[in-house]
Amino acid sequence: MDPTKPTQDTPLPTLFLSHGSPMIALEPGAAGQFMRELGPAIDQLWGRPKAVVIMSPHTATRTPFVLGAAHHQTIHDFGGFPAALYEIRYEAAGAPALAQEITRLLTKAGLPAQFTPQGGLDHGIWTTLMHVYPQVDVPVVPVSLMPHTKPADMLALGRALRSLSKQGILVIGSGSLTHNLQRFFGSPSPIDAPEEEDCAAFRAWVDNRTRVADWPALLDYRAQAPYAREMHPTDEHWLPFYFAAGAAVEGDASVPAQGMRLHSSVTHGHLALDAYGFGPGVEALARQMGV
Repeated sequence: MDPTKPTQDTPLPTLFLSHGSPMIALEPGAAGQFMRELGPAIDQLWGRPKAVVIMSPHTATRTPFVLGAAHHQTIHDFGGFPAALYEIRYEAAGAPALAQEITRLLTKAGLPAQFTPQGGLDHGIWTTLMHVYPQVDVPVVPVSLMPHTKPADMLALGRALRSLSKQGILVIGSGSLTHNLQRFFGSPSPIDAPEEEDCAAFRAWVDNRTRVADWPALLDYRAQAPYAREMHPTDEHWLPFYFAAGAAVEGDASVPAQGMRLHSSVTHGHLALDAYGFGPGVEALARQMGV
């Protein structure tokens, strides 16, 4: 038996991926290159996922919605970018039956989820998946994000979907490790600017707390993380982290899974594009990717 590979019973890890600016579609940089290597690494260890269930801050609702369209259109939900960005299409198949099952799981957990036959992939979804699965051959089920919910509630929402990774379904939270648009546009820095001190401190804190599974601290990040408000004036781009962590399988279902940073990079001095994996398979994935 190869000790570097997961066993047949090891579920897929769940993932938090930072998408940053929509320009990652045209200028992938280090984060985009990581995502291009991520899909093949998962394929080699577990085979191609049956579907991707993904949450992005750009599909936001008051209560959870599960998008069950049979086919998704590409949503260009931004303005002022190069024309080439609007020409990109990532029009994946949906999975209506899986969307119905996800709605059932959320409802069973006491969450007021609603199924909708509507679809569409916002840029937080397609700018990541176009790198992970450029063949557009994996069905996608988006789950909407509630931007004003608490981290603990988002963790609970993810927990309701813990059975999915055992079925070969990849759960992804797409957001940004840091996200301060006022700073990004108000004091623009070059894409290759040196990392700023507050960004480095926040990233190090998240990495340290995640590696030791200090979920009380992570759930209280606004009070405990250095420069939390500077890095996230609002929560919406950070909440998918908790969705992904909650959806990971661990031995004790009452305890959130341990996580690991799989990628680390920063653009514009303070836009961090770190990626994390959660669950018992994440160490095998890290070894496969040379982390």
